Amino acid sequence: MTKRMTQSPILTVNQSSRRAARVAPFLAMDVMSAAAAREARGEGVVHMEVGQPSAPAPRAVIAAAQSALASGALPYTQALGLPSLRERIARHYAETYGVSVSPSRIVVTTGSSAGFVLAFLALFDAGARIAVPQPGYPAYRSLLNALDLIPAPLTLRDADRFAPTGAALRALHARAALSGLLVMSPANPSGTVIEPERLADLCATARELGLRFISDEIYHGLAYGMPTDTALRYDDEAIVINSFSKTWCMTGWRIGWMVVPDWLARPVERLAQNLYISAPYLSQVAALAAFDAVEEVEAVRAGYAANRALLLDAFPGLGLGRTHPADGAFYLYADVSNLTDDASAFCRRMLDEAGVAATPGLDFDAVDGGHHVRFSFAGSQADCVDAVRRLKGWLR
Repeated sequence: MTKRMTQSPILTVNQSSRRAARVAPFLAMDVMSAAAAREARGEGVVHMEVGQPSAPAPRAVIAAAQSALASGALPYTQALGLPSLRERIARHYAETYGVSVSPSRIVVTTGSSAGFVLAFLALFDAGARIAVPQPGYPAYRSLLNALDLIPAPLTLRDADRFAPTGAALRALHARAALSGLLVMSPANPSGTVIEPERLADLCATARELGLRFISDEIYHGLAYGMPTDTALRYDDEAIVINSFSKTWCMTGWRIGWMVVPDWLARPVERLAQNLYISAPYLSQVAALAAFDAVEEVEAVRAGYAANRALLLDAFPGLGLGRTHPADGAFYLYADVSNLTDDASAFCRRMLDEAGVAATPGLDFDAVDGGHHVRFSFAGSQADCVDAVRRLKGWLR
């Protein structure tokens, strides 16, 4: 008897997976690349396109990293992180919010990005619908799409200060059943803070509807007179994600954390063991020192506050006065519909003709983003002054 041979299908074209094809480009990074090309030609650029603190990491952070490097040993850690760092993060919740969190519920992650991947994988099965704010951080949608989950836009309205509400969540769930809700406060792209009373209502509504609640609190510590509160105050089962990137100016260190319910810690640990092994030891040691850099962190926040005030004062005279409430973070999300109906083309011209790099709103809102531009004021005050000067000459 002749053995029949089977052949695998031959791929005739180079083609990525369907998951990869569903991931949209991150326009802020595309703008950054275009700005870099302009600089390579010797032309000046004011960078307002990415959420990148211009200040360095605190001195204590750098000293801790240098000491760890000098020791010569940079090992793996436990998948959930160094016990000392987990304990210090837990103490941060008691000191900052008066909320008691066991260190056993803390998961140290490779930036907040890894925290979202772990949360989505641990909480939801393929096909689940997750409510995400619109406008909102674009990586939410892209990660959900890549993981065979469905982002359900929760449209933010002017009447609600562009913050999510329990009523809007209930209406979205009624149209098609949801499995979870993701919120961010202070928000990207706007900086808008969810007031404590509204955050409590969102938590209660999610519990009533049987939805998992994920709170992105990466910009906590960067607010300007508006109180910020952790979702853990209102729902001990909430999944909170945070990072050292923004408040502590540690973007490139790629270190963040999650707070998870007790029952979720082991599933997340199993995923982390296999996906990442552990967050970088060096960054974990450095992060442990970050909590003591109170004066430096406050000085950076004060600089952002001054930049925010400068731009809020100047923008109306430039025709950019209609912005979402900028309660925190370091962004202004400006309505440019009086200047253009194509924010992407507007941003290209603004970079080419004025040398100011900013991000078109389509990164954050596929429906109305064509009428908005996000400006980051995470740079120096000199950068903000220069941006206003350039825009004044360009727009008038």
